[in-house]
Amino acid sequence: MPQAERLNTEELLDNIPEELRRRPQWVVWKLEKRNDKPTKVPYIAQGVGRASSTDLMTWCTFDEAIQALKTGRYSGIGFVFCSADPFVGVDLDGCRDPETGSIEEWAQKIIDSFEDVVLLEASPSGCGVHLITRGTCKDGINTKSVEVYGQDRFFTVTGATI
Repeated sequence: MPQAERLNTEELLDNIPEELRRRPQWVVWKLEKRNDKPTKVPYIAQGVGRASSTDLMTWCTFDEAIQALKTGRYSGIGFVFCSADPFVGVDLDGCRDPETGSIEEWAQKIIDSFEDVVLLEASPSGCGVHLITRGTCKDGINTKSVEVYGQDRFFTVTGATI
């Protein structure tokens, strides 16, 4: 089992920075299959359907997301990026050895290029890295191994800090 999946809710509380926890931009998510491919689908923590990364009425507080996660109905929690917050998420796929924690050189260069990192953690699979920093990114970037978003997207948050 990857490192990120071994965390419990107490570790999430300890590892997620307060400046993220205090924002009401949280969802829970389930791992589901779409076109025979596993996909992380966001849900409303209060249990009334799917959440939307563009509809703040489907988001909740960090504490509400943690309470929903504790029910066992969800795979994890996620943070939604929006134009009203100062955060940008960087998702680096396939760059980390989940057993050793070593990060490939190309990804480490990207990580090292950021000065104001708020959160650096392993992805749910343990094979990728999520970085949250302060900044802006209106249109986003999406390549084979690197995604960068500042709004209208959610990132899973594991608390498996690096």
